[in-house]
Amino acid sequence: MLIGSDGEKLGLHNFSDALEKAKDVSLDLVQVSPSDAKPVVCKMLDYGKYVFDKKKSQSSSRVKVKRNTTKEIKFRPSTDVGDYKIKLKKVKSFILGGDKTKISVRFRGREILNSDMGLDLLNKLRDELEDIAQVDQEPSLEGRQLLMVLSPLKRK
Repeated sequence: MLIGSDGEKLGLHNFSDALEKAKDVSLDLVQVSPSDAKPVVCKMLDYGKYVFDKKKSQSSSRVKVKRNTTKEIKFRPSTDVGDYKIKLKKVKSFILGGDKTKISVRFRGREILNSDMGLDLLNKLRDELEDIAQVDQEPSLEGRQLLMVLSPLKRK
């Protein structure tokens, strides 16, 4: 049984006729049924293209796996309004992209004495992001950094 490149049945042909018809249209003759089947079913197709498409579909199915990543944004206690808005937009893009986000406020020198400024900054961030993010780790002081971890809200 011979099947054409577009899937139409061309009927019963002997092997040499089928091979010649495939060569006439510049295609390969591929056996699609087991060799002990009666009748043996062969299809005319471009085998190189078939293998390429198969590999491409397998690789695209592997790409869809999303790794759970953590992104980090660093602030300073004296971050100005313009910089704050830019970094806030970046944090939103991380969270909407499905990534956890670690927000750190780094203190230098005597800035550590005013750690409440950093805490106010993190609380302001939390309030502005409460509709899209949840707090995984409350703000905590670790050395000279104030850290908070946010993750996307669970979709219902």
